[in-house]
Amino acid sequence: MEFVSIDFETANEKRSSPCAIGVVVANKNGIVDEYYSLINPLMEFSPYNTYVHGITENDVADAPTFPELWPALHNYLAHNLVIAHNASFDMSVIRHTLDRFDLQYPDLEYLCTANISKRVWPDLHNHKLNTLADHHHIMFEHHHALEDARVAAKVFLKAIEEYEVGSVEMFLQKCKIAKGRIYERGYVPPKSKAVKRSSKIRLF
Repeated sequence: MEFVSIDFETANEKRSSPCAIGVVVANKNGIVDEYYSLINPLMEFSPYNTYVHGITENDVADAPTFPELWPALHNYLAHNLVIAHNASFDMSVIRHTLDRFDLQYPDLEYLCTANISKRVWPDLHNHKLNTLADHHHIMFEHHHALEDARVAAKVFLKAIEEYEVGSVEMFLQKCKIAKGRIYERGYVPPKSKAVKRSSKIRLF
């Protein structure tokens, strides 16, 4: 069992403006590889985004552009299971940025740890990354791409451990979640199947 956890930070509200990427490769024994880079988005920064993640235009002035980083990122992502917290955001960053630079999509399967956490720990007051980190006593610096990717990887491993299964496929079968997929100029989001709750008949 091996998977890749990712997290993007963006320069502004556009999904095609990544300014940082964190990648974590993990297996059942834990984290085995990490990759982090700032990205020059070749567009202006929003003050709000800088407030959230602390990255400025000066920080990325000499950073590589997304097309320059893409060969390395492609090697991590293509033909792998990729996870992210609120994966719809990170996957849309990938797709919009590849569209912007007319780059080929990778073929990959993906899962969202936010949706998985709602299934595994339904009683938490919310399923934000920092809430999950607190629940599992994981210390981290929120909104740093590599640190967020690390926490998502650890949360995914905790979820699999909670269900006491030996593979991702068995885990997904138990929690009734289907993987999403990205393929050339298209995607299918992960799907959560309805869970039937047993109802008890009360006799009065």
